[in-house]
Amino acid sequence: MPALKLRRIDCTTGDTDKQLKDLREQFSSQGLVVSHASRKLTQTVFGEALPPAKAVARICEDVKKRGLSAVLHYTEQFDKVRLTPKMVRVPLDQMAAAFKAAEPDFIETIRRCRNNVMQFQIGLLNNDAILTVSEHYELQLRFRPLNRVGICIPGGAAAYPSTLLMTVCPAQAAGVKEIAVVMPPTANGAENADMLAVCHALGVKEVYRIGGAQAVAALAYGTDETPAVDMIVGPGNQFVALAKQYVQGQGQVAIDCIAGPSEIVVVADDSAVAEFIACDLIAQAEHSPGVAMLVTWVPELIDDVEVELNKQLAKLSRGELAHASLADFGAAILVKDAEEAAIAVNLLATEHLHVQVRDPEAFADKINNAGAIFLGQFTPVALGDYAAGPSHVLPTGGQARFASGLNANDFRRRTSVMSYTRNGLRDIADDVIYLANKEGLSGHAASIELRLRDLIPTPRPPKKVPPKPALPAKK
Repeated sequence: MPALKLRRIDCTTGDTDKQLKDLREQFSSQGLVVSHASRKLTQTVFGEALPPAKAVARICEDVKKRGLSAVLHYTEQFDKVRLTPKMVRVPLDQMAAAFKAAEPDFIETIRRCRNNVMQFQIGLLNNDAILTVSEHYELQLRFRPLNRVGICIPGGAAAYPSTLLMTVCPAQAAGVKEIAVVMPPTANGAENADMLAVCHALGVKEVYRIGGAQAVAALAYGTDETPAVDMIVGPGNQFVALAKQYVQGQGQVAIDCIAGPSEIVVVADDSAVAEFIACDLIAQAEHSPGVAMLVTWVPELIDDVEVELNKQLAKLSRGELAHASLADFGAAILVKDAEEAAIAVNLLATEHLHVQVRDPEAFADKINNAGAIFLGQFTPVALGDYAAGPSHVLPTGGQARFASGLNANDFRRRTSVMSYTRNGLRDIADDVIYLANKEGLSGHAASIELRLRDLIPTPRPPKKVPPKPALPAKK
């Protein structure tokens, strides 16, 4: 493995905003955070080097047009697995058998983590809001769960039972009745016994052996074997993230956020431990691809972290994958001071922010744009990935500027409910009529004026139905 040299960006002498915006654009959902293998495979499938967004559009439109046959075609092309329609859904007895054969310690760990996540997510649920003015009106904001949700679980570089916990549990906390999980038909996806065991443990009844953009399209448009859903959630590679964005843009389905390749920014001062920082950067880079950046105003810390990175990469089983990610998508950003570091972090707006400075709480108060914030040297991102309680499905590609991480309330619709009495209508009528006439909507005004008449039309009496003749008594 060659020695790693992190890309270095010096913001102490040039145009900080431009440099960081250029960096953010590279890592955006329209960028090219795609592994070399994925680029090569895309070219093979389509016969040309399509950018991810164009490849996704082709896949989604094909699935929309041809349904399951297109899904099976792309599954064979991308995952190298030939499925028949009847093989798409995982049988319930296969999940039950996987659960029965799973290691007891594994199932017990899942149970404990599930309890943490459910406890936190249930605590987040909004209550219905009611405003009542006696004998005038009652206004409500009512929350109801979505009926059917699709969940995307990655299955390429690794198996992720944690992502099942972080997506299924918030949906269950919200009261969603139908949950459909899609996983690629790979050793780390729907063919992984541990993943199927977790599905059974969580009470998931629908699991489909499909992944990638074709799975997103199948959930959005529906096929003969995969009924359409109301919302699609879950992380994935850039193709999955772009596919979610594509089907949402057509008004077909709701999504959580653009949760693409993993990202981290570590902010550190001279109190930070280079060994910890290196480990935290590698932890996200090993997702392959993964974006990992250090922001500091201590020049020598960058050198120390680079040395530690090379030491640790050589010892890890996924060291080569993490090395490739750090070489392509890693960066060390030198800023003038803590104030400029906060500006840089808000501009980058990444998925994870780990603050390793003397006063992490004070620094975090300056941050508005981050998917999740981890404070101090003893709060590694891995805690949030597996067991803390907040979902690890978070916005990537700079979208933490306006998007938030997944939680139970995302699976609930808000509906306003209004009820006025005649007195309440009379009190507000003049303002409504005035504005309606101002907009030239005389029908709106008339709908108020008619109800203010002294005589309200008498409701039509119910139609009398003649009684049926009595049946003769039995002899």
